Amino acid sequence: MFIHQYTSAGRSWGLLLALFTALTLSFSACKKQEDNPPTLSTISEIINTGSKFTLLKAALVRAGLDGTLSQPGTYTVFAPTDDAFKLFGYADAAAINAAPVDVLKAVLQYHVLGTQLMSSAIPVAVNTAQQTLLANAVLYTSKVTSTSSTSATSTTLSVNGAHVLQADGQASNGVIYAIDRVLLPPIFGNVAATIQSIPILLPTASFKLLQSAVTKAGVGSILIGTGPITIFAPTDAAFTAVGYDSATIAKAPAGLLTNLLSYHVLNSRTYTPLITNGSSLTTLQGGTITAGISTTALTVTGRGNANTPSNITGPDITATNGVVHIIDRLLVP
Repeated sequence: MFIHQYTSAGRSWGLLLALFTALTLSFSACKKQEDNPPTLSTISEIINTGSKFTLLKAALVRAGLDGTLSQPGTYTVFAPTDDAFKLFGYADAAAINAAPVDVLKAVLQYHVLGTQLMSSAIPVAVNTAQQTLLANAVLYTSKVTSTSSTSATSTTLSVNGAHVLQADGQASNGVIYAIDRVLLPPIFGNVAATIQSIPILLPTASFKLLQSAVTKAGVGSILIGTGPITIFAPTDAAFTAVGYDSATIAKAPAGLLTNLLSYHVLNSRTYTPLITNGSSLTTLQGGTITAGISTTALTVTGRGNANTPSNITGPDITATNGVVHIIDRLLVP
């Protein structure tokens, strides 16, 4: 009897010892995992291995900035996808390698903040200025919430004229956002200087008649003031389509041109992600224009355009005091 009790007790102690050993080993394994958490990739590594960032990778190498995003730090990168680069006119790496290095470097620096900015830290507001790595150049984040007919609340996030496709990609040296457009920095200065310089970026666009009309009307101060403003800038082709050439503009009364031009200006910085289909936009002239969406572009229509919309063919060109949208038809008050 005594031997049986001893044997049973021995077995119990043996089981307890085995259980204690297993728990100890399990705790040690967990402790090692805590001491050695999974290593996050750098922003550069995420871009280099991401299938949708091949053109961004080529651009960073071309500009000599690929090493910067490999270094320790707290960066925020708004990363244009390959589709964004193609929309901007860079079809492949060869096109990127043909771009001037200084221009490409400025454009890429404009996509990077020197501090980590999580989406939860972005305020619910439009056009919150964020300083970029490009000297004296800020970009603008906008977070907008809306409620559907079923009372469901949704939040949209944009930066300048780009929609955020994916937010808060964690990296060892910061955070990365995927965006659907390349952001143009305000490298040309104010709205007037930007309109004058757009043909450098888009050689097919010309605004000589718009500039002549601004001079004749004497409203240039609006375009160089502190702003912010938004201008829907008609091309030369848009002016000539309704009978305005340089001679006609020279003979036109200044008041008529002032009324016409101020109808193309909003007294705010309005990027296209902030414009909704069917919205009414109040102009500096006092009248309204109506926004719409066609199969190919965002449109704006003046009250006197007989329901014939103007396409925004070059959206969201940032200036220091506002934003420029290129349009293909004159807006008639």
